[in-house]
Amino acid sequence: MKFSGFELLKNAFTGQTGWTPHWRKAEPKSSYDVVIIGGGGHGLATAHYLAKEFGITNVAVIEKGWIGSGNVGRNTTIIRSNYLLPGNIPFYELGMKLWEGLEQELNYNAMVSQRGVLNLYHSDAQRDAFARRGNAMRLHGVDAELLDRDAVRTMAPFLDFNNARFPIQGGLLQRRGGTARHDAVVWGYARAADKRGVDVVENCEVIGLRQDNGKIIGVETTKGFIDAKRVGMSVAGNSSRLASLAGLRLPIESYVLQAFVSESLKPVIDCVVTFGAGHFYISQSDKGSLVFGGDLDPYPSYAQRGSLAVFSDVAENAIAMMPMLGRLRILRSWGGIMDMSMDGSPIIDKTPIEGLFFNGGWCYGGFKATPAAGFCFAHLIAKGAHHPVAAAYRLDRFATGRVIDEKGAGPTPNLH
Repeated sequence: MKFSGFELLKNAFTGQTGWTPHWRKAEPKSSYDVVIIGGGGHGLATAHYLAKEFGITNVAVIEKGWIGSGNVGRNTTIIRSNYLLPGNIPFYELGMKLWEGLEQELNYNAMVSQRGVLNLYHSDAQRDAFARRGNAMRLHGVDAELLDRDAVRTMAPFLDFNNARFPIQGGLLQRRGGTARHDAVVWGYARAADKRGVDVVENCEVIGLRQDNGKIIGVETTKGFIDAKRVGMSVAGNSSRLASLAGLRLPIESYVLQAFVSESLKPVIDCVVTFGAGHFYISQSDKGSLVFGGDLDPYPSYAQRGSLAVFSDVAENAIAMMPMLGRLRILRSWGGIMDMSMDGSPIIDKTPIEGLFFNGGWCYGGFKATPAAGFCFAHLIAKGAHHPVAAAYRLDRFATGRVIDEKGAGPTPNLH
């Protein structure tokens, strides 16, 4: 079934009885060419691009829960490509271009909204750092504008410009940045991959990675053994636990990152805004809710739950930037498990085990990277070589010293 205006009209006059499930409830076969572990955005995007771009359709995506139950459904839905370093800018810009054509490619409404991402600066030093970042972006062909205080006031009059402690001096704007509906991204990729023959297997946990003479030969699951020529790991915050099944120790620690949703309001924030004097970011959903977040919890954890201490810190930042939020009522929160790498940049690479590939270490950037991560991971699995824009995301860079220190905090990711 293809979504179109005609289908909408036809179902409107036939009692909405013509819609079919978006993907099959597949059971695992005994053997696949490729098994992708992790039914989040990255895993499903990888399966989609393996089938679409490289013609590999004998693929299974194995998810221990339901698809979208992990980090891809536990974020603040922001998409952007406003990075600083050469190792990151081309990759995230590829992702931005894929976002811009994603709905047409998938024939699915992912509610991609390029409403702009505005990073506020509050000091001369921060202005200079943002000017450097903006210049780096423009040298790579990425849009960036450095705004002064008056331009920011015109664009976002709801901010507190009279705050003497954190005066807003201006901001760095990427107009092509914005938001996307995270659930719809999962559903769209699952539907597209399923249409090309990929098996999306839910409620099936991987409990072992079987090897023979240093080569992966399949995965042990709660639904039995599955033979596989190649296996891709794409499980975000559970990366270290999964890799340990193969005897691998990754340069990654897992931390909870909380996000919050408010009651619905009339339209008030028409872009994404980040607070430069603290770690706080906010946007407004199409339903009217304010969606926002801040820092990691200060200790490693695999728990998908929040804490009042972090909420208090996030609320302080929110009030400092927008005092009117003091009367806002919060409806719910959630916690996603961040796979924090030691240099703040991701890993897309082969592992020392032949046929076993790894995608992880996304820190705060996992959702916005979804299309590019899937595309480049599929390229690596299909061709055995890095896509040019992901060539720096090597696992051995921590041993060779070729780190991509975008915003890393070394062995203390909670200081990210």
